[in-house]
Amino acid sequence: MAKQLEITLKRSLIGRNETQRTTIKTLGLRKIRQTVIHKDNQAIRGMIKQVSHMITVKEIDL
Repeated sequence: MAKQLEITLKRSLIGRNETQRTTIKTLGLRKIRQTVIHKDNQAIRGMIKQVSHMITVKEIDL
């Protein structure tokens, strides 16, 4: 089964450095409490690790 990740932005981007802001935008998040779904792969996991203090992640099995 293909796994997917449900990623939700929990904290504001105000006062964050440019790398973290770019990572959040690359994940497709723009507003607090916005949720996006991505396929589970190495690149997405790396982005999640970089901004883990600002987001929550749930694994979804399809």
